[in-house]
Amino acid sequence: MKFDPTNFSHWQEKIALVKAFLKVWLEPSNLARLRPTLEFQTGVLAGFALLASVLLGVTNCSTESTILQRLNEDLAKSLEEVVPNDLHDNDMLLDTVTIPSADYNLGADETTVYLAKKSGKVTAVCFKFVAPDGYSGAINMIMGIDRDGTLLGVRVLSHKETPGLGDKIEVAKSDWILSFVGRSLDNLTQAQWAVKKDGGVFDQFSGATITPRKSVQATYRGLQLFKAHQAQLINP
Repeated sequence: MKFDPTNFSHWQEKIALVKAFLKVWLEPSNLARLRPTLEFQTGVLAGFALLASVLLGVTNCSTESTILQRLNEDLAKSLEEVVPNDLHDNDMLLDTVTIPSADYNLGADETTVYLAKKSGKVTAVCFKFVAPDGYSGAINMIMGIDRDGTLLGVRVLSHKETPGLGDKIEVAKSDWILSFVGRSLDNLTQAQWAVKKDGGVFDQFSGATITPRKSVQATYRGLQLFKAHQAQLINP
């Protein structure tokens, strides 16, 4: 950018005027006169509010990149749990496709799908989804699917289910979530995509049937979403 002496001089004049104003305004005698007035008190409050906003903005800007990095690291770890590393040689975080998902009750109108590629060919996909109707609220999950529509893995990212009961959907608490591996829309009928209490093949938890039931139903809908966009996803 070319230096403009005229602009520089203009800003110097502006700064000088602001300094002169502050010098007069901050005189002890002037402050003593203004202090009892409502305008002064309002101005002080507004000044503190402005200062707080500026500090929050600066803090947010300084930590935003770090937070984003941590979120990406967590997501990358989750991707590794449901898509084996030997299935891809690309960075899945940077290789994505967005598909419409409003019709599948998975918690979003659009879903970002992460593509696993080996030598440029899509070998698997992965996406986050939500079982919105868990016993205590939404259950946030992630699934990996091979190009033929078979589940490679499912994991729970977060939930509010009852400790000791519904939290068995976590891989750290039980191996129940591993029962999805190898399942697909082709090797299970729609009726079988349910807990055993409802005539399906998946175990329920003693005293907590709703949690596994809704997790199974959401996973089934996730597979339906994949099937609807399979051609697009495996041949982007």
